[in-house]
Amino acid sequence: MRVSVIGGSSVPERTAKQAETVGRLLAERGHTVVCGGLGGVMEAVCRGAREADGETIGILPTDRPSDANDHVETPIATGLGHARNALVVMNGDAVIAIDGGPGTLSELGLAGVYDRPIAGLGTHDVGDVTGIEPVDAPEAAVSYVERSLD
Repeated sequence: MRVSVIGGSSVPERTAKQAETVGRLLAERGHTVVCGGLGGVMEAVCRGAREADGETIGILPTDRPSDANDHVETPIATGLGHARNALVVMNGDAVIAIDGGPGTLSELGLAGVYDRPIAGLGTHDVGDVTGIEPVDAPEAAVSYVERSLD
């Protein structure tokens, strides 16, 4: 399965380690990581996945594939800016959100619109909006999206 991992583009070391663990676990379980292809959570999740010989896809906001972080195996340049967020979500069967700012919030909304299962690890609390499963660890995030698609 493809799992879209979304999150902050600039994150503290603890959050980066969580994202790296998510990437490693996804790769070890045979899943492909889809992300926005830049830094922060995106870079960390790709690093973890590649260290475990996993596949990584980065859907970039720019028109230059070379803008992808060093751990993106397949960069997809869009030139769409934040509008590419819809493509990040639509190209995953499920979503794991880690941390994040306004861009991540837009991706969470799109994930809900497109009926993707969503695990939230230290991400936005969206109040009465249903569909985001809060989790407290990388293992729980990966397990949740796997169970959701069985």
